[in-house]
Amino acid sequence: MKKHLWTGFIETVKKEVVPALGCTEPVSVALAAAIAARHLKGKANRIEASVSPNLMKNGMGVGVPGTGMVGLPIAAAVGALAGEPDAGLEVLKNITPDDVDKARLMLDQQQVSVGVAQVSNILFAKVTVSDETDQATVIIADGHTNVVSIDVNGDAVFIIDPQPKQASKHQPENIFSDASAHDIYEFALNVPIEDIQFITESLELNDALSQEGLTGQYGLQIGAMFQRNVDRGLLSGGLLTNVLCRTSAASDARMDGAMKPAMSNSGSGNQGIAATMPVAVVAEHVKADPETTARALMMSHLMAIYIKSYQNKLSALCGATTASMGAVAGMTWLLGGRFEQISSAICSMIGDITGIICDGAKTSCAMKVSSSASAAVKAALMALDGMRVSGNEGIVADDVDSSIRNMSALANGAMTHTDVQILDIMVHK
Repeated sequence: MKKHLWTGFIETVKKEVVPALGCTEPVSVALAAAIAARHLKGKANRIEASVSPNLMKNGMGVGVPGTGMVGLPIAAAVGALAGEPDAGLEVLKNITPDDVDKARLMLDQQQVSVGVAQVSNILFAKVTVSDETDQATVIIADGHTNVVSIDVNGDAVFIIDPQPKQASKHQPENIFSDASAHDIYEFALNVPIEDIQFITESLELNDALSQEGLTGQYGLQIGAMFQRNVDRGLLSGGLLTNVLCRTSAASDARMDGAMKPAMSNSGSGNQGIAATMPVAVVAEHVKADPETTARALMMSHLMAIYIKSYQNKLSALCGATTASMGAVAGMTWLLGGRFEQISSAICSMIGDITGIICDGAKTSCAMKVSSSASAAVKAALMALDGMRVSGNEGIVADDVDSSIRNMSALANGAMTHTDVQILDIMVHK
């Protein structure tokens, strides 16, 4: 057992599993705008933003919490006028209807512009906010809250140290460079429960978002639709239906701007939902005690982070699919499986849903979340019956870690060209 990795595992989860109000790409722009506005003496009257193609793709069609609108311009405007610059991904938590009216007026008066920046960073936002006399520019890059520079009237007031921090002798720079899927499994089962109890907050936040989505007032109402058809007798209740219903309902609410935070994973609320809700439903189904539920959630979230760590933060590969591969680990374990079955389930999912594209954040993401959750249930049940996609088929390898790397090579390689095509289609519609 590699206990020397455990502290790093916990620190990684605490960094990557955090509350986020709204889709994290427009929220990142709102955060940059809020930080920039803090450095002005007067009220913002002009906002100019330029973002990386991937951020543009994920910000064009998604609801911004509390605004009733979609897109990056409203996110930038309301962030500059009323954002909480120290609140990270919850930057919009205190906005009011009056703030939204003022932000809409800025858009109507064409005081906000957003364009694509030609940068190599996958995740990048540069936001300049001006008042009558001053202007401030904030750049966020490579992480949704990672501010790398602040410039006020041409003077740099903050710039991040470009030199990478030296890893300690005991802790590698990348915690997963010496880790495997089996190490994550052993950690989740054996770490002292008090060290990981915090992960249950993911269940509290995402379940509240799910209940909000089940009201049927958000997005495409995927979760509520499943529930309505159970009530009509067209679908039967049970484990699969409950997983689909409650997982997609949380995504419905999140992607349509509900004023409730999601517990995110790897910078994405949908990935946090996908890693949480299927596990929570299975835990309830098997009547798992609180400790068992917490260990299953930790296994899911950390496995999702591990899988995502091999890929670019944003890509043409739908993140809900890889987060659901984390969920299948926790689900399979709750249903009586051990590492062999967990490995089989992840490999089967890679053979099943790899290649679902990310064509931006929007309400229909709830459909991809539900498809991924369905694939996770299917793969878990197959594994428990001793069935899996074999290493002779497609990109799947005999062992789970090689399968994960093969999928990630596809996401980071050929699918980068897919990403370019997707954005081209989106901006020219």
